[in-house]
Amino acid sequence: MNYNTLIFDLDSTLLDSLDDLTDSVNYTLNKLNYPLRTKEEIRSFAGNGIEKLLELSVPEKTSYDKFAKCLFIFKEYYSKNLMNKTKPYDGIMELLRYLSENKYKIAVVSNKFQEGVTKLNNHYFSEYIQVAIGRSSNIRKKPYADIVLKAIDELDSSKDKCLYIGNCEIDFETAKNAKLPFVGVVWGFRNKKFLEDMGADYIVNTPHDLISILSC
Repeated sequence: MNYNTLIFDLDSTLLDSLDDLTDSVNYTLNKLNYPLRTKEEIRSFAGNGIEKLLELSVPEKTSYDKFAKCLFIFKEYYSKNLMNKTKPYDGIMELLRYLSENKYKIAVVSNKFQEGVTKLNNHYFSEYIQVAIGRSSNIRKKPYADIVLKAIDELDSSKDKCLYIGNCEIDFETAKNAKLPFVGVVWGFRNKKFLEDMGADYIVNTPHDLISILSC
């Protein structure tokens, strides 16, 4: 099977956003006098959307009202500070350049709010990625397949030509729901053993390793 379309997750697959996520969570927690979280804790909490990240970060039995306030503070702060320390992982820009030069179709799909996805994609990847879809009110978020199918449609591609590339359990579930092969990357929020135990179809140690899969 020759693949010509690649659907990427954004955070912890293309972009190392862990520092900005940690800073934004701790800014939020500090505002409500809650205990702060370490970077490694945020790494283990992240990957399943902002709501889940905050749900795991706040103290147990936090009230609905307090949680809603946390969510509001986080979104407001993070939307203004999501590019302070965030950067592409080593080798990502070289990979995207190769894919673009060789006429591969590329999209980003994320559970991050659409404004944030657009802002990050325009800043880092606009030369290579034209389809970047985030969370909105009119499409179900991952792990539903909707966001991936929309990307495939916008790329004028088909599922039999696609790979889905991500790093955590929600990405794995999304790929399976979309009936796409899942490529797990080891540089993100989850390690190689986690990806193996989860049942990733392919596992890559570096962005360059993805190239060898494309002609499989």
